[in-house]
Amino acid sequence: MLDNSDAFIALLGGIGTLEENFQIAFWVQLNIHHKPISLLNVDSFFNKLLSFRDQAGEQNFIPHSARQIFISASTTEELIDKLEDFVFEPDPVAT
Repeated sequence: MLDNSDAFIALLGGIGTLEENFQIAFWVQLNIHHKPISLLNVDSFFNKLLSFRDQAGEQNFIPHSARQIFISASTTEELIDKLEDFVFEPDPVAT
């Protein structure tokens, strides 16, 4: 899946969907890939997950590189536009 994709799109789902998305996000921290994970946020389904991501990032539990790959939109058109515009920005080197 990783080698044959340019990005990942998550639809509404449960534990398996979340586990797969966090696994893919973890691979960013391991420098295995830098591809975006997009969440089709229908009816604000992923809002609390995105809030968790933001809070964990603010408290330095999730690096910027892993936070930025999560892209969300409420429509497929908006999601595709965001994916096409995505540019990975590596974490600044700690000094």
